[in-house]
Amino acid sequence: MIRIYLVLGISITLVLAIGIYQHANPKAQESITYFPIDPNVTFKTAETTLAITDQQAHTILWKEHSTLDRKAYLRQDAALLYANGRLLDEMWKWKQNTAELEQEKRKKIDNSSLLQAITFHHAELHGKEDQISSSQEMSSDQIYFITPAADEEKIKKQLDQQTERMLQLSWNKALRHFAINLKNYQAYPLSQFNELAKNVLPGFTKSQTDAIVGNLWEGLYKNYILGIKKADGTSESPRGSTLPLILIATDKTHILVLIETASGEPILLRQMMGAVD
Repeated sequence: MIRIYLVLGISITLVLAIGIYQHANPKAQESITYFPIDPNVTFKTAETTLAITDQQAHTILWKEHSTLDRKAYLRQDAALLYANGRLLDEMWKWKQNTAELEQEKRKKIDNSSLLQAITFHHAELHGKEDQISSSQEMSSDQIYFITPAADEEKIKKQLDQQTERMLQLSWNKALRHFAINLKNYQAYPLSQFNELAKNVLPGFTKSQTDAIVGNLWEGLYKNYILGIKKADGTSESPRGSTLPLILIATDKTHILVLIETASGEPILLRQMMGAVD
């Protein structure tokens, strides 16, 4: 588990944060919109897999697949692939009136890498009297791609250490930049957050956890996957950016997301948590 060591003993100052809010138009092609979870709807399958297909050609197969227990008005999956803590590629797909989605990519990996894949599976359901609800699930996978070496375990350990060191430096840089007092937050890398949120986040109920997860991924999709929205109004590709750090305020008022772009710019996304009350 990645731990955050830096604690800044100062209060949060005004920052150029980008809000993450629920959108009124669920019919937009490039959007994920959170609605209350329908407890009677479930995902029969939700899977993410990474597999080495050709060691000599340095090729892996990255796949994700999900099947709802019924057709949904709108099915959407968003998938992220990280190599040594930085975004290597992303996939997203949407389809109306279906239960099933599937995506895959073959990727060439040039050097030994710790590969982590994370997927958010989402369904939007329309019921009687225009009632709209959601169903959601998360899946992930992790592998090491090792170029020919005498000691694979040693290489794996080095990759773990190098990835953690890079992320620690990046997140600490952002904490200093935005003057965030870490004592006021629970801090989770996105990979760890998703694993915890499959059940219940510490200090929250299941329904609150579902709302946090759904609204968070709605914001990540709009402000990160489709392009990192910066304070000056421009957008930058998310590729090469760091694994997001999720900061949940201990007073349960908001969530912060810390990212560093490929060009080295710290980014802060802010999501209010009124929806989980």
